[in-house]
Amino acid sequence: MSKVVLHVTMSLDGFMAGPDVSVEHPMGRGGMRLHDWILHTPTSDVDATVSEEISASTGAVVLGRRTYDVGVEVWQDTPFPVPCFVLTHHARSPRVMKSGAFTFVTSGLESALQQAEAVANGNDVTLMGADVAQQALGAGLLDEINLQLAPVLLGEGRLLFEHLGTDQLELERTRLLSSPLVTHLRFRVLRSPSSSDGAAFDRGPDTGSRQN
Repeated sequence: MSKVVLHVTMSLDGFMAGPDVSVEHPMGRGGMRLHDWILHTPTSDVDATVSEEISASTGAVVLGRRTYDVGVEVWQDTPFPVPCFVLTHHARSPRVMKSGAFTFVTSGLESALQQAEAVANGNDVTLMGADVAQQALGAGLLDEINLQLAPVLLGEGRLLFEHLGTDQLELERTRLLSSPLVTHLRFRVLRSPSSSDGAAFDRGPDTGSRQN
């Protein structure tokens, strides 16, 4: 069974993007600093290994419409060479790219995750976008958080952990690695005793009303 995994880089003060995210500034003003660990040349062995691991483990992607809108011209392709499912309120035909296709899903997060798992071949379903991540966390649909903590204080921007719709979530740290540019943390999201352990997505309500 596929795992639903969030791979994300965050500043020390909790921002996953700078302020004023737009097509001109897909990571917001100053937000590209968060990805120095990917863009720096030469890349450290630790950072290169984690980056390669993320790519190799991803079998499908679920992302928000805003993430698609600001990212697609930067990527000039799908963000990973796998099928990608875009949460949106507005139906449109699939967009075929060089390495995969974007399918636009109007039926909510749970439906998008089910479609993604069906084509992921047992590999991870990777989430992209703050709203999608927050929906998945709040609905109990996220299995792991692969968090890259950058040693910078952005001061303002797009917070990652807000609007979760729950009082408390427990995590189990499963990995800690570091390089001069970033600290790599991986967490398993713990289920409460009352959580269903049956169907893959029988873990909370459909929360498709918010798409980014």
